[in-house]
Amino acid sequence: MGHLVTTGRTRAAVARSLIMDTAERLYATRGLAAVSIRQIGEAAGQRNKSAVQYHFSGRDALIKAILAEHAAAIERHRAAMACPEPALMTLTERVRHVVLPRIEHHIELGAPSWYGRFLAQVTVEPALREYAVQAHLNTPSLRRLYDALAAQDDEQGPAATRREDMARQLIVHMPAELEAELAREQPAAEVAAAAWRRLGADLVTAVTGLIDALRASSA
Repeated sequence: MGHLVTTGRTRAAVARSLIMDTAERLYATRGLAAVSIRQIGEAAGQRNKSAVQYHFSGRDALIKAILAEHAAAIERHRAAMACPEPALMTLTERVRHVVLPRIEHHIELGAPSWYGRFLAQVTVEPALREYAVQAHLNTPSLRRLYDALAAQDDEQGPAATRREDMARQLIVHMPAELEAELAREQPAAEVAAAAWRRLGADLVTAVTGLIDALRASSA
C-alpha cells in the first residue's frame, strides 16, 4: 500500500512539474492572454481535460507556483554569495546582490529557457505584477537588504520607489531580450554563459548609474 501511495504521489509531482514547464514555455512565447488552461493541459500531454485545475486552482495559482519555484532557485544562488552586512553594502554591492543571482539562475536553466520571457509577460499583467515583484522581494536575503535600506532616510519615499521601478524594468526586460536571442541562435553552453555574465556586468553598471543619476537629480 505504501508503495502505491508513493507511486501516486510521484506521478502527481511529475504531472505538476510538466504542466508548470509547459505553461511557462507557452506563456513566454505566446503571451498570457493567448494561452488557455485547456491548451496548457493538452500541450503537457494530459488526457484529463481538468488536469490543470486538478493540480492548480486556476491560471493565477499556476503562474504563482512557477514564480515561487524560480524565486527559490534564485535565492539559493544569492545565499551562496559572499556579501557584507546589508547596512554596510555600497550601492554597487547592493545592485550586484540583486542582479547576479538572477544571472546565475539563467545560466543554470540552460538553453532554450523561458523564464526571462515568462517573467516579462507576467510583470505587465496588472493582476499579477505585484505578486511577481513580491515573490522575489520576500525571499530572506532580499528582505534583509530592503529592511536595512528602509532604516536609511535617503532610501525612502516616492523618489526611491521610482528608482526601484525604473531599475526593475532593466533587470526584468533585458534578460528576456537576451533569452530570446539565445533561443534563436542556440550557441554553445559556454558562449551562452559568457553572454549572460556580460549582461549581468552591464546591468550592474547601468542600474548603479541610473540610481546615482536619479539621486543626484532629486537632491
